[in-house]
Amino acid sequence: MALLALAFCAGYALIALERPLRLPKAVTAVALAAALWTMLRLLGRAAGALAPKLSGIAGIVLYLFGEMAIVDVIEARGGFDFIADRIRVRKTRSLLWVYSLVAFFLSSFLDNLATAILMIALARRLAAPGNETRVFVAMAVIAANAGGAFSPIGDVTTTMLWLGGRITPLGVVRALFLPSLAALVVPLALLTFAVDGDRPLSAPSRARRGAGFLFAGLGLLALVPLFSALSALPPFVGILLALGLLWAANALSRREAEPDGRGRAGPGLSLRRIDYSTLLFFLGILLAVAALQVSGTLAALQSWLSSRVGGVGLVAFLMGLASAIVDNVPLVAATMSMYSLPAFPADHFLWELVALTVGTGGSLLVTGSAAGVAGMRAEGMTFGWYARRVSPPALAGFLAGSAVYLLERCG
Repeated sequence: MALLALAFCAGYALIALERPLRLPKAVTAVALAAALWTMLRLLGRAAGALAPKLSGIAGIVLYLFGEMAIVDVIEARGGFDFIADRIRVRKTRSLLWVYSLVAFFLSSFLDNLATAILMIALARRLAAPGNETRVFVAMAVIAANAGGAFSPIGDVTTTMLWLGGRITPLGVVRALFLPSLAALVVPLALLTFAVDGDRPLSAPSRARRGAGFLFAGLGLLALVPLFSALSALPPFVGILLALGLLWAANALSRREAEPDGRGRAGPGLSLRRIDYSTLLFFLGILLAVAALQVSGTLAALQSWLSSRVGGVGLVAFLMGLASAIVDNVPLVAATMSMYSLPAFPADHFLWELVALTVGTGGSLLVTGSAAGVAGMRAEGMTFGWYARRVSPPALAGFLAGSAVYLLERCG
């Protein structure tokens, strides 16, 4: 058991050092998973355990695959351009609020990385170059992480909790909407004065390009939880059905493709543009955590946390703080493996608090979430600039969201 724990820590260190080592984290994750399961087999602990674990993990990966493909169709047909063209605010500070709220609600349908990428592109069109653009991008990161926390399809961690039976769609929306909104509004209010409120903005265009595919794609994504509840089928079946319908609509559309190829979002092009490295990373890290569960490592960790840390609420809070440093996928996977469903049923406050804290805790550091890393790469936000200017407001939002949730629960 100790040997597997050491191997996992070593592998995770390589993942954390992805950039300086220039070793893709997907490569490390899948190699780590294979190594841990091989070690389990040599110890005689893997017999019959791999197939059930792989079945559940495959459902998560298939769901993410379908979601990525749907986002690609919407983008290729100009759906996200339609959002940019609808923003009519003419003052910078007001624009920052509208911009952040758009990112917040959009992230409840899309994953936080896709939302951040879209909003970064939008910030370049709306904000002045330099510090103002960085503030807009920083708010996109905070809003995308907060918006994904209250939706079962808004972040990979909430999707994992939903697919694992830890939360229900209506339950998590009802419990976490206001706390997630607080996690957005508090840092937004603090960062509002970091931009020039008097600079007039140019009038937006009135293009209607892509509206149909935008609403169709978002509508189909929103219907997936309902489909799963009514059909009693795994959610990945619903997302694949939604993808098939959107692909069919695109194929039947008579709209001509633009010179740059946009509008041809058929299966061939979408499949080529999907981020397979992200999917492989999720597959590898989830299989690695499953190996730790089978070995008994996570059960030992749960016992240690229970004796040293105390209540599960504090554990969830610490998980949120850790998500600023450690990738949230293994954190949530480990928590799901440590605390069983019989003892902590669906919509237990542990799972809701984990979804909230891990989702919003990723905003505390720019490297704490995929959205933040995308912002760093796109706009040159340094770790130091984010830590000085954004981390304190983000921490205030993290604490405010947790406080609102606890007040709701206690009330």
